[in-house]
Amino acid sequence: MWINLDPELVKYYSEESAFDQLMNCEGEKFRHIKTRRTIKFECGGKNYFIKIHRACGWREVWKNWFAFKRPVTSARMEWEAIDKLNSLNVPTLSVLGRGIRGKAPAKQESFVITEALEGMISLEQLTQRWANLAFQKRVYLKRELIRQVANIAKTIHSNGLNHRDFYLCHFLVKDRDWSQWQTEDSLTLHLIDLHRMQIRSSVPKRWWIKDLTGILFSSLDCGLTRNDLLRFSKIYWGCSLRELCQERSNVLWRVYQKARRLYVSIHSKDAPKLVT
Repeated sequence: MWINLDPELVKYYSEESAFDQLMNCEGEKFRHIKTRRTIKFECGGKNYFIKIHRACGWREVWKNWFAFKRPVTSARMEWEAIDKLNSLNVPTLSVLGRGIRGKAPAKQESFVITEALEGMISLEQLTQRWANLAFQKRVYLKRELIRQVANIAKTIHSNGLNHRDFYLCHFLVKDRDWSQWQTEDSLTLHLIDLHRMQIRSSVPKRWWIKDLTGILFSSLDCGLTRNDLLRFSKIYWGCSLRELCQERSNVLWRVYQKARRLYVSIHSKDAPKLVT
C-alpha cells in the first residue's frame, strides 16, 4: 500500500486508517460508473474531489484488451496525466492526495484527490448560453476560445499525450457575467477528466485524429464557420492557410466527416453544417 497526502489533509486522517477512510469517503456524488466513483467532499472548510477506483476484476481487464482498449484499472493514470499537464503548463487540476493498494491490475484499489475548482463553467455550458450575447462579443469570445483550445490540443499532442474524451465539456473556465467580458480580459481554460489520457513518446495518428474529431463534434452546435475551422487548424498545425490547404486538407476533411458521423450517431439527426 502506498499513500501520499497534502499537509492540509494529513492532519485529518490517521496514518493507519487513512486509506480505508478515503476509499469510503462520503459526500456529493458526481459520478458512479461500475467500479469508479467521483465524490465532492468537504474537509477543514475546503472542498475537494476524490475519484475512487475499486478492483475491477480480470473479466473487465481482458474485455478491454480484447477490444483493443487500454483498461482503466487505477487512479494512477489520472494523477500521472495531471502531473504531465502541469509540467507542460497546461492548466488542469492540482493533486492533493493519491494512494494505491494491491499489485495485480484487476485487484488494485486506488484514489486521487484534487482541489475543487469553484465557480467554473464548462465550454459546453458556456456555448449553450451565449446566444444572448451581442453578436460581435460572441464572435470575439469564440475566437479566443478557439485559440486556447487549439493551443492546448497542439501542446498535448506534440508532447505525446492524447485525451481520448476531448470534448467541450472537459474544458472549464471561470464563470462570470459574459455580457461584460472584454477582449482584454484574461481567460484560463482548465482541461479535466484525464483518467483515460494516454502518454507516449509520440501520439499515433489515429489517436490525435480521435481527439480532433471529438472537439469538433462537440462544437458543431456552436455556430461554427468555415473560418473558425481554418483558424483552429492554422494554430494547431502552425502553418499558413496555403500550407494548410496544400498539406492538411485531406486529414482536415477526414476529421470533419468523422465528427459529422459521430453527431448523427449520438443525436440521431443530421449534423449542422459549417456557416459560410
